[in-house]
Amino acid sequence: MAFVPNIKSPLRQKIVEVPEIIQEAGGIKLFGKHIRSLIFTTDVSIIANCNADGLIAVYPFTPTIAISQMMIQASPMPVFCGVGGGLTSGQQAYDIALDAELHGAYGVVLNAPTPNELIKKISDRLDIPVVITVVSAKEDIEARLRSGAQIFNVSGGAKTAEIVREIRKHSQEIAIIATGGPTDESIRETIEAGANVITYTPPTSAELFAEIMKKYRANL
Repeated sequence: MAFVPNIKSPLRQKIVEVPEIIQEAGGIKLFGKHIRSLIFTTDVSIIANCNADGLIAVYPFTPTIAISQMMIQASPMPVFCGVGGGLTSGQQAYDIALDAELHGAYGVVLNAPTPNELIKKISDRLDIPVVITVVSAKEDIEARLRSGAQIFNVSGGAKTAEIVREIRKHSQEIAIIATGGPTDESIRETIEAGANVITYTPPTSAELFAEIMKKYRANL
């Protein structure tokens, strides 16, 4: 294997690194970029200081255009924007999705309850892929595909690998993003189940800053 130089700067010694095992995933190619890892955060400081291949910007609040624009502007990597589909549905989700595309998003992420009619409406209008979230092995995958979903985002907790296996039974060519869990073993299981891309949840800024403060106090 060829030697890979690792270049850093005095001011950028500390970055959030995704688990190395994620490199075992096959990844997906999107607009010429090879994506294996997505970092799951809306913290701008982490977004600007991590080595993930992309960002999945979903959050437990009503999606807004302002948040989507901020994530896209702050990110040096491709962004998959959450645009609703559950409580935020219909025309509002459609409008947010269209704005996200126009501002440079690489994909839009819809929540699990999103009706197929809305998936079709958005996929018919957008040039970027529609990502539909899957939380159960009982999901009607074929109906989602017919509606225009191009990527499945599996978030099933402890059952994630099981759900990925069920989706993979439909086709070896379906693009699947999935949460990897907290350990190398759980990430490997998800990859072996058929996930192309792994979502990684980083420590919070508060947790990272706590480590730095301990070092500062130790040097007093």
